[in-house]
Amino acid sequence: MQVIDTEARIRKQIAENPVILYMKGTPEAPECGFSRAAVGALQKVGKPFAFVNVLQAPHIREKLPKVSQWPTFPQLFVNGELVGGCDIILGMEADGTLQPLLEQAGSEA
Repeated sequence: MQVIDTEARIRKQIAENPVILYMKGTPEAPECGFSRAAVGALQKVGKPFAFVNVLQAPHIREKLPKVSQWPTFPQLFVNGELVGGCDIILGMEADGTLQPLLEQAGSEA
């Protein structure tokens, strides 16, 4: 029963938030270097984003990799789609594709 509830909660969070980052810690206090780097890239764009601290939500931390087919954290979702983890976020920041993606987030809904 818990697994179904957790998966439904994850899908609801992804559907309701145009930009959501599943991370270790919070944007103000990331608890791993990868989460810190991902938050830094998102904050440079300046568009607000939701987050879930997977360290405070062990059921989500356990279930999300099965839902997203992505094994590690952080995980960034934009408009309901998995973008990827830290390396992909930083790569998109470097090549200039992160900002336009985030700026149009939510406009397709």
